[in-house]
Amino acid sequence: MKKTNKNSFGVIAILSLVIAAVCSLTSCSDDLDVQQSYPFTVEVMPYADKIAKGQTIELRFEIKPEGNYANTLYTIRYFQYDGEGSLKLVDGPVLVNNDRVLLESKTFRLNYTAKSDEAHKFLVVVEDVCCPLHKSSNVAMTFMFASLDK
Repeated sequence: MKKTNKNSFGVIAILSLVIAAVCSLTSCSDDLDVQQSYPFTVEVMPYADKIAKGQTIELRFEIKPEGNYANTLYTIRYFQYDGEGSLKLVDGPVLVNNDRVLLESKTFRLNYTAKSDEAHKFLVVVEDVCCPLHKSSNVAMTFMFASLDK
């Protein structure tokens, strides 16, 4: 009777070790899913909705990420649909249609200067650029200005 209990205990111990080894080897993965890109919003301060030829309107922005990842970079680009004008980062370059420019800060200002006396409409896109392996997020905003001259 004692020998049967010893054999049963040995079999149970070996089975337990085998099950533990199988579970530990199959449950782990070398691929860590570390979130490096967080959804974000972009807040825009109120601005004038009418513009005259030669007039400049300042647009103030603040990027509000849902998480905090220190190495996230943001870019900006724009596309003008209607009117003729220029968009410039305050303390930065004049933006070129569909060219990305790296943003230095989560708060930034753009100056839009009208070069025609018609209505103006353009799209501004802010994108996060965390790394090439992760999909980036973006926020697109349309800005429209009626003409003061007409």
